[in-house]
This record gives sequence, structure tokens and C-alpha cells, in this order.
Amino acid sequence: MMPAYVPNSAAAALGGGTPVDFGRRWSDGRRILGDGKTWRGFALGVAAGVGVGLVEIWAQTAFNLSSLPEHTVLTVFLFAAGALLGDMVKSFFKRRFGKERGEEWLIADQYDFVIGAFVLTAIFQWTWLAENLDLMVLIWILVLTPLLHRLANIIGYLAGVKDVPW
Repeated sequence: MMPAYVPNSAAAALGGGTPVDFGRRWSDGRRILGDGKTWRGFALGVAAGVGVGLVEIWAQTAFNLSSLPEHTVLTVFLFAAGALLGDMVKSFFKRRFGKERGEEWLIADQYDFVIGAFVLTAIFQWTWLAENLDLMVLIWILVLTPLLHRLANIIGYLAGVKDVPW
């Protein structure tokens, strides 16, 4: 899951610049995504996720780590891009429900990127996902993700990258 876990933190730390929605508003008058979703953050977040995934691929081969899923360059790209796309879809709905940037939205904030990674991978690499995602792995992901998400956000807050610790 590291190729899906890393992109959001990297996008927050390295992002900025032109918003993905170019400042446009939806028919409800609210921003489509908001200033927190930028092209630079998306590109660098995906690059960070792919980089971590390539290290996983290398480590699996170099150290014969047969317990890890056999990622490919395509699957790490799909996980990384899917994580950020899932976060953007959540942000779109967050704006529609009148929630502001940085406002906590329990459950959605913790699993949006996981769902995005799985959906994009299922669309383009269904066989790989079906072979590597069993019930036990899914349970571990569901349990560990909120804990890791909170820890990453607290670190980001303490480092001054995030305005709020959630």
C-alpha cells in the first residue's frame, strides 16, 4: 500500500501553485476542488508514490521478499495516481456538502485514497488486484489506514505542512 499511502503526504508537502480546478466554481457557487489540490502536488505526489513503489519492487527482488505483492511499474502508478484521484473525488463531494478545506470528514478522509487506488487499479489491472487483495490483506488495510493517516497528519501538522492535525 505504500505507493498509495505516500502520495497524499508528498502532495501536501510539495504542492502549491495552480489549483487543479483553476479556481473555477461549480453550479452551487462553491469551488470545484479548492486551493488544496494543485497540479504540482498531483504530479509530485504521483512521482513520490511511484518512487516508493519502485523501491518496493527493487527490495522484493534484492531481498527475496516473497510476502510482498509483486508490483509492476503500472500497478504502482495506478496506486499512486488513484490515491490522489480518490482524494480529489472526496474533495469534490466535501465542497458540495459545504465542508471547508481542512475540515475533518471522518471515514471519507481516511479511506478516500485507498478506494481511489483500488478503483483505478481494478479498472486497468483487475487480475493483479484480484490476485493480491485477499480478505486478510483488506482487513489489515482497513485497520491500519486510519492509524497511519492520523499519524501522517499529526507529523504534517507539527512540521507546519498542514493547518490541522487531521
